[in-house]
Amino acid sequence: MKEVVITGPKQFEVREVPKPTPADGEVLIQMKAAGVCGSDIHLFLGENPNAVYPRIPGHENAGVVVEVGKGVTKVKPGDHVVVDLVVACGKCPHCLSGRRNICTTVKARGAATDGGWREYFAVPEHEVYLVPNEITFREAALVEPFAIGLHCTKRANIQGGETVLVLGSGTIGAVILQTLKQKGCKVICADINDSSLARAKKYGADAVVNTKTQNLKDFVQEFTGGIGVNAIFDSACYPGSLTAMLEQGIPANGATIVPLGFSTTQEGITQAMINVRELSIIGTRMSSGQFEPTIKNVAEHKYNMDGMVSHYIPFSQVEKVFELMLHPEKDMKKMVIVFGE
Repeated sequence: MKEVVITGPKQFEVREVPKPTPADGEVLIQMKAAGVCGSDIHLFLGENPNAVYPRIPGHENAGVVVEVGKGVTKVKPGDHVVVDLVVACGKCPHCLSGRRNICTTVKARGAATDGGWREYFAVPEHEVYLVPNEITFREAALVEPFAIGLHCTKRANIQGGETVLVLGSGTIGAVILQTLKQKGCKVICADINDSSLARAKKYGADAVVNTKTQNLKDFVQEFTGGIGVNAIFDSACYPGSLTAMLEQGIPANGATIVPLGFSTTQEGITQAMINVRELSIIGTRMSSGQFEPTIKNVAEHKYNMDGMVSHYIPFSQVEKVFELMLHPEKDMKKMVIVFGE
């Protein structure tokens, strides 16, 4: 079989290796579709300070079970599945409380351990989730990003009815927007790309603002009648974006701010900025317990998949993925690698 390996910043190889055999408790998956996430791009470009090379990228994985190891009872050959990105011990206090994503030894598939950009790979049975056959593999590759939307809005305790600002209208911003609209929120989407904002309108955004040409604070003040928004999801995650989202006039008193990035740049935040308004800043990482409800939502057509992916690239032409990472096309959105095409 073939696998893709990032060997160092801006370097990759396609290697021919033996097809694995599942061990006890494992399932062998033949890959059918794999999403390309921003974290994969950061890994390739050398922008992840914690990257360890060589690494097989890919954590948005969908495929079909072709073989099972001894003791596997949850799935059988022929089943369509998606693979959890979280690799956890299952025994620590966090795992036992249902928070596998912050396991004391957690590893993210495709970053700290090898991912799915290969024709076959074996994973433990408990890390795969059944997908109904009516969901296409191209749709199934988006289950993981949509699970992030459910997870981060749960972390923010979104109840429905809140007025929410989503900073950044890329893939994750679009996912969060759709999740918030499912929950009954009024949503403002902010970005610097007009095509991303146009897509956000199609997905149900109540208002959009181009922060390159419009003042975000003024826009929020006008939209909310001077109150500010009840929650903010920062999916733009640029250095300084968290400080920017705490500007007086953007969050309402008592608002919740959820940063989704991993920037290590020092921010200009003070205790007073948080406590004078009793703001809550909530961390979020990957997802936990959200794959099955996300699969159910996809099966029930609760998400608009149209326009989420701009480029479907055959695995046989995977070098194009890396070319587009280095030289993205205008208004490019998300890439998905498809196998067997």
